[in-house]
Amino acid sequence: MKIVLAPDKFKNSLTGLEFCNAIEEGVLGVLQDVEIIKLPLADGGDGTIEVVNYYLKGREIEVVVNNPFFQPIEATYLFSQTTKTAFIEMAEASGVKLLKPEQFDCKNATTLGTGEMIVDAIEKGVSKIILGIGGSATNDCGLGMATALGYRFLSKNGEEVKPIGANLSKIVSIDVTGVHPKLREVSFSVACDVTNPLYSENGAAYVYASQKGATMEDIEMLDKGLRSFSKLLDDVFHGESQAIVGAGAAGGMGIASKVFLNADLSPGIELIKSLAQFETKITGVDWIITGEGKLDSQTLSGKTIQGVIDSAKAKQIKVAAFCGAIELSKEEMAKMGISYSDSVIEKAESLEDAMGNGYYYVKTMAENFAKSLKK
Repeated sequence: MKIVLAPDKFKNSLTGLEFCNAIEEGVLGVLQDVEIIKLPLADGGDGTIEVVNYYLKGREIEVVVNNPFFQPIEATYLFSQTTKTAFIEMAEASGVKLLKPEQFDCKNATTLGTGEMIVDAIEKGVSKIILGIGGSATNDCGLGMATALGYRFLSKNGEEVKPIGANLSKIVSIDVTGVHPKLREVSFSVACDVTNPLYSENGAAYVYASQKGATMEDIEMLDKGLRSFSKLLDDVFHGESQAIVGAGAAGGMGIASKVFLNADLSPGIELIKSLAQFETKITGVDWIITGEGKLDSQTLSGKTIQGVIDSAKAKQIKVAAFCGAIELSKEEMAKMGISYSDSVIEKAESLEDAMGNGYYYVKTMAENFAKSLKK
């Protein structure tokens, strides 16, 4: 029998790899003739960097870059010398995690530091960069990132504008003559899980800017700036910005990644599955055991378990889901494509017990699952 273990983390309880180890221990304690393949996954959120490095086997590179407000900070990204691949999280340089809530002010924030990390990776000789764009503190439509790469954004007086969201409406031309000479030698994949357009009521400013410190007046100003800048992008790069699915992600970094980096935008789970060579490694497998902290209706929208189920259905592989808590009925899970399920919370004495002893409970669930296969 062949079983693939493909979980997300249990937030604040178990990492994906710890989950894999617990399942392996539980299953092998009951069944001996089993091949187990560990393929921990993530959907681009917290903890993705550890999962990526499970496959990249890279080293952490520390580099001094600009934070959202042009102050120097030390940011970290992953670099694999053997595959010439880097994994860069935008949040490391341009994220809300770097700020206190009272500091949030996306109209004056920049993605410059993200661009500086990209430049550092390019100059170290990468051929591929995977960019995670979650958790941004910005709404500059990638002006800062592009500035670091050598693009120049000019006002009607021919002066270079400061790369912040508040200045989007001031830009009348883009000078591409000084773009980093090696930029086009690098392929970019961007983990993007939102589908928002660049502007309008469903766009970057109206949907996300208030969470990043924008007032209603700021939001209206930023949306106008995004509209104005998108027209310029369309003229220069011969595209249709507003039609790009996910253009409004991370304050416009979705469209910025497309036009300035020539990037592919993909759901985070699909990018990680690709990195793990998931489709190849699940061929000929009897079961896939997946899991995450909570199995609920949100699982259906781009989460790790849904990504696993999509692959399993295509190859007619049975799926077992072991979760911290399950809020779906057996019927709903069967409809999703889950053949077996169990949860920690059904066994634990309290939430505190569940969080603190997750490894033990997951191992126990694995033992019960293995016993069910013996019947």
